Amino acid sequence: MAVKLGIDIGGSGIKAAKVDLETGEVVSERHRIETPDRPTPDAVAGVCRELVEFHEWTGPVGIGFPGVVQNGVIRTAANLDKSWIDVDADALFTRVCKCEVSMVNDADAAGLAEVKFGAGADVAGTVILLTLGTGIGSAVFTDGKLVANTEFGHMEMDGKIAEDRASSRIKDEKDLSFKKWGGEVEDVLREVEKLFWPELFILGGGISKNFDEFSEYLDKVRTPVVPAQMLNRAGIVGAALACGAD
Repeated sequence: MAVKLGIDIGGSGIKAAKVDLETGEVVSERHRIETPDRPTPDAVAGVCRELVEFHEWTGPVGIGFPGVVQNGVIRTAANLDKSWIDVDADALFTRVCKCEVSMVNDADAAGLAEVKFGAGADVAGTVILLTLGTGIGSAVFTDGKLVANTEFGHMEMDGKIAEDRASSRIKDEKDLSFKKWGGEVEDVLREVEKLFWPELFILGGGISKNFDEFSEYLDKVRTPVVPAQMLNRAGIVGAALACGAD
């Protein structure tokens, strides 16, 4: 059994578990520690070290990060701390955790899990995952290969960025009905499909559990749209996949 440790860094909590890379199953307790009040690189690395020690782990570790990650270097960190920008996180976390660490964008991690084990498994062509949460994360795959660090949530539409129209945060803040909010999601999907012509859209984030309540309002989208299947384990599983099999 090929097992790796996956860690998912979030704005409120940092979670870790061991993952069987052959099945996508979580094979240990999912342990969670609160994100530090000031989530600097050193502070978050310290939490990840605690998680590594909790799991008594010594092998490679994959870590999902809420921002753009290029070759292990952090380029954006809107929901954490500006001190992350241009930090070589792979090197920092490898030193602090005393394990070989591979960082990956959190939406890309969720996408890796969905394409390997979830709704996108065995789908040829282009598959696009959108995570609808505080913002909108995106992950793009062509024949199973990831195109890293896409930021469709920042796409401008009629003077607003997409995540200020169709994130689940906006639904809550504006108390939108599923019909009204579903129409905004539909507009975003139609804009993306004009540019990429995917074979499949996957919608993730916590609100994907309510897919049946808004899917009927996506009827103008040409591309098939399905809910994510991996749900709250997607980030951890995808992070573990990012550090690869032995």
